[in-house]
Amino acid sequence: MESPLVVGIDGSAARWAPYEGPACPAHRLRQLRPVRAGRTIAALAEERARLRSPGVAVTTDECDEDPVYALVDASDHAAAIVVGSRGHGLSGSLLGSVSLTVAARAHCPVIVEREGASAAAGDRWVVLGLGEPGSRTAAAVEFAFAEAALRSCGVEVVHAWTRPHRERATARSGRFDESRIFHEQREKQRLDEVLSPLTAAHPDLAVRRIVVESRARPALLQAASQANLLVVGAQRRRNVLGLQLGLVNHAMLHYAPCTVAVVPSEESDG
Repeated sequence: MESPLVVGIDGSAARWAPYEGPACPAHRLRQLRPVRAGRTIAALAEERARLRSPGVAVTTDECDEDPVYALVDASDHAAAIVVGSRGHGLSGSLLGSVSLTVAARAHCPVIVEREGASAAAGDRWVVLGLGEPGSRTAAAVEFAFAEAALRSCGVEVVHAWTRPHRERATARSGRFDESRIFHEQREKQRLDEVLSPLTAAHPDLAVRRIVVESRARPALLQAASQANLLVVGAQRRRNVLGLQLGLVNHAMLHYAPCTVAVVPSEESDG
């Protein structure tokens, strides 16, 4: 049996009520007891999924436990976890704690659907953010190319890099900068080596490379403004609170205007 796609929903799914079929008003859901409300929400979600994709097998399950634990447990056998973003920041862009924690701890890719996000007309790209190319990025690269093939769009690979601090003086002086040229060529070569197996496996996919001397966060946020999906590798680190996402992943999940997929590597929990 193939691994399922697991979609986490809660009371916020009441916004699904006006859909193709009998509607259940949001105020009615709030009047129901928690158990009945959960069953109603699950039934609404299942019916909507069946109407939109009648050929896809759909099952539902109601879990009377903490949503983070339930979704992280489900990630052991899931192809991916899909959750929504529930913003409560000043601009409504900050991510809900459940989505953020699941993205930090899940054992499979986590797709955070940005409410109201849509790619600009004619700009259908899966943007792949790559930091230091290496074995830890392989899962994210494979995921991005697979998603692009499913969505019939291209892959835009963004690789931001910075030079050692001692080599940045020539950039400010305005003189011919051999250091920048050397590092840029090296980064392009390393990126080609990482991508070559996937471009060979997907010869029909359009692939464009952006190799830029910049911090990762501004480079990725700019690319995400025209993206159908942004894919990043899980840059996890362990501290006293357990596994935590790195600063770049945090920024993408909070502020990227499109859907974001966080893809763990086999080594990311170490």
